[in-house]
Amino acid sequence: MAISMAGLPAFLLYFALGSALIASFAAIYLRITAHDEIALIRAGNLSAAVALGGNLTGFAIPLEKAIAQASSIADCVLWAIAAMLIQFAVYGLTRLIIPELSHKIEEDRLPSAAMLAVIAVISGTLAAASMTV
Repeated sequence: MAISMAGLPAFLLYFALGSALIASFAAIYLRITAHDEIALIRAGNLSAAVALGGNLTGFAIPLEKAIAQASSIADCVLWAIAAMLIQFAVYGLTRLIIPELSHKIEEDRLPSAAMLAVIAVISGTLAAASMTV
């Protein structure tokens, strides 16, 4: 059985692109939240870790779909930007649904962080399912 590595360059390109897009999403997300997730996580705040992890997952799900169905790098990036915008909008709506969300995360109140994470993952799953060729 011969093993073909013909797809390796494309794999490496899309893996690097996906990693850069996740890093970009994280950098923007960390700037738009009213709390400092990284400092909170370093201090042992589980709520900050759950909220950040849920949002990263909520973006990674449609990013996977964008990579899988992309006809080009530009196509992939456009779908990823659409997924980012959805996640940022959902974060804003969640702040309306859960008053003082950032304050609750800073206080390590897990129910609020868990709800944010669940909403982010659900919206990411819905965004991925909505991506059609």
